[in-house]
Amino acid sequence: MATTEFGQTVRRWRDRVPPEAAGLPAGGHRRAAGLRREELALLAGISVDYITRLEQGRAANPSEQVVEALSRALRLSGVEREHLFHAAGLVPPGRGMVPAHITPSVHRLLDRLTGTPVAVYDAAWTLLLANPLYAALMGDPSGWRGNERNGVWRNFVGQDSRVRHTPESGRALETALVADLRATASRYPADQRLRHLIAELHANSDRFAELWDSGAVGRHEASRKTVDHPRLGPVTLDCDVLSVAGSDLRIMIYTAEPGTENAERLALLGVLGTQALVES
Repeated sequence: MATTEFGQTVRRWRDRVPPEAAGLPAGGHRRAAGLRREELALLAGISVDYITRLEQGRAANPSEQVVEALSRALRLSGVEREHLFHAAGLVPPGRGMVPAHITPSVHRLLDRLTGTPVAVYDAAWTLLLANPLYAALMGDPSGWRGNERNGVWRNFVGQDSRVRHTPESGRALETALVADLRATASRYPADQRLRHLIAELHANSDRFAELWDSGAVGRHEASRKTVDHPRLGPVTLDCDVLSVAGSDLRIMIYTAEPGTENAERLALLGVLGTQALVES
């Protein structure tokens, strides 16, 4: 019964979200004003087939991660998010868990920053949402799963980043990430997923284990970063991390100084990114 209700709820709320409200183009003939399944799948990072089976009641027991991803993609309010968890037969994450809900106001903020690469992370540096320009700058994160979506994991264990680091800046970043993750773990001691992430990092990265065991202290601050883009070459941008009061979310924003070559390359990136989406 819960699965049937869950699928009906997803379908009903999908129909009410216009594509332009989710940062997607609204062109072409549409039978309904809301999101297509393919669009919801893209926004949530879930396969179209799985969303189809959920809506038709042929898939049972969606995971907490799936429900959270759908609630973000559908831009649900706090009350609606809780209802979706209950419809899936799950208990909404409690106060002892790292918050992953993106409020409508944060969604609106991202909608107004279409010319700026922006990503939203939770307090454990897990990527929750990235706008198309961020994906064009850093690489498309839509196919990342599990630990691949975590910035600490990607820095210590995962694939290389496009961000260029000197040995000094790389060490400073590593120290800051470990210290920040330690502070997050102290704020959310009941979050088992966070504890599991830390254990896996400790087991898979000698550098992380060294910093964690030493009690390293650092701070993640604003900085200038050079991104080696595969088509544009190096782009140097200011990177600021903003905190959202009451939610412990981090909004990462990349900007270029107006009138510079980097600003021109960032503008060109918007065109290249759009073309890549159309071509795909």
